[in-house]
Amino acid sequence: MAAQNGKDLLIKLDATGSGAFQTLAGLRATRLSFNAETVDVTTLDSDGGWRELLSGAGMRSAAISGSGVFKDAATDARARQVFFDGETPDFQVVIPDFGVVEGPFQITGIEYAGSHDGEATYELSLASAGRLSFEASV
Repeated sequence: MAAQNGKDLLIKLDATGSGAFQTLAGLRATRLSFNAETVDVTTLDSDGGWRELLSGAGMRSAAISGSGVFKDAATDARARQVFFDGETPDFQVVIPDFGVVEGPFQITGIEYAGSHDGEATYELSLASAGRLSFEASV
């Protein structure tokens, strides 16, 4: 895979529940991480004393974060509403030349900042709230 533009890693929100995703406005930096807990089933009989893990067990999760310039666009307003209502709508993360991750996320944090001589910025944190799907790029 060739090098990709960071601006092409997009976080999108299904603002209405219709399946029409809109890119969150003003983001400059985005990050997606996947996590999987392990279940250790090592015993005294484990081959050579090596740790053994139970395949397919443990909790999987994903986290999304982003930061950017506050634009007060429709997607900003919807993200605020999702946070205050505690909703878990579907989000998409578009990973250039890799694929799309989609599923329910909860917005776990929104931070706004600004200085007297600069732009207003925001940071957003999301946690997976259900089963995620992945569709590889063709």
